[in-house]
Amino acid sequence: MKLSGIIQLDGTITLRSGLHIGSGNMEMHIGGTDNPVIKHPYTLEPYIPGSSLKGKIRSLMELASGLVPETRGEPVGLKTLKVVQGNPALVRKAEIILQIFGHAPTGSDSEKDVLERLGPTRVAFADCPLDEGWLKKAKENHWPLTEEKSENSINRIQGTAQNPRYTERVPAGAEFRFRLSFKVLKDGDRELFEELLKGLKLLEGDALGGSGSRGYGRIEFTRLHQDGQDITARFRQDIKAV
Repeated sequence: MKLSGIIQLDGTITLRSGLHIGSGNMEMHIGGTDNPVIKHPYTLEPYIPGSSLKGKIRSLMELASGLVPETRGEPVGLKTLKVVQGNPALVRKAEIILQIFGHAPTGSDSEKDVLERLGPTRVAFADCPLDEGWLKKAKENHWPLTEEKSENSINRIQGTAQNPRYTERVPAGAEFRFRLSFKVLKDGDRELFEELLKGLKLLEGDALGGSGSRGYGRIEFTRLHQDGQDITARFRQDIKAV
């Protein structure tokens, strides 16, 4: 196994609805929101963590693979290969996910051959800051970088709103710079990259971040370039989600 190349994919993530990726700060401040979005600690500008993209794309690809019933909802791992070993099609789907996104070895000597066959993690996602061009336009037009969305529940008998809560979101229309790198280590890895592109299409059909069932987190990948070549048209026309 030898590193023969690194595919660079970059582009723009455009929000089609408000996005909430939480900061994990559950402390309530006077005049603050109940549920703030994650922000850069110096600039206080919102961003999309690479880990959020990787985790959501992986989970969607696992759902699409048909492996979730076999793993009982747990992430696909090395032990999954043992569970589905009698089904070559599922074995191959599990290997694709493990090669793209990585795996956690348990230290067992019996896994040595499997680890050598799979190799290291191929994809690395970068954090996605706000696009510089969009940010400049936002400042010129005095657009807010976040909005506060109020929500509540409805009493089914009285028909009145109750339990109000406030969630911070990045508003629809905001643009983020997107970038990932993909290691090509052996024959067939470029086909793995195509599988990853299908995962990006799955994400466009679902949602990123929290409250997706309430309409949050609809995104679109735009201005995509693979090693400097514009592949947006191919991504739109030729890449199928499943």
